[in-house]
Amino acid sequence: MEEKNNPLSPHLQIYRWQISSLLSITHRIVGVINFLAITIICFWSLSLLFGAESYLIINNFLQSFFGKFVAVGLCWTFSFHILNELRHLFWDLGYGFDLKISKITGVLALLGSFVFTILFYLIGKNIF
Repeated sequence: MEEKNNPLSPHLQIYRWQISSLLSITHRIVGVINFLAITIICFWSLSLLFGAESYLIINNFLQSFFGKFVAVGLCWTFSFHILNELRHLFWDLGYGFDLKISKITGVLALLGSFVFTILFYLIGKNIF
């Protein structure tokens, strides 16, 4: 049997990252994080059935610095996922397939998620 010396394509060494590939990978990771977050939120809500003590344990965690960091991070993941889903919805409708438009909407989804996260934080702090 002959050995084929064909190069593996595309190489990770020569592959250039694009905004679409970055957003695709991020969208999948964020989807898993959101699934886990919704599950935890449901269990947190169900903890009310077991009394105030179990509810307060999770509530005290959310009052800590790390808990607030997790809450803001989840706010970003949900914002990013929603905006990227809107991008996909327009693709399903047949719009935005042009490379330039795809790059613009990708950057808008990424930047918009940060803007929404900041707005939600300010609204939560009663600043805005």
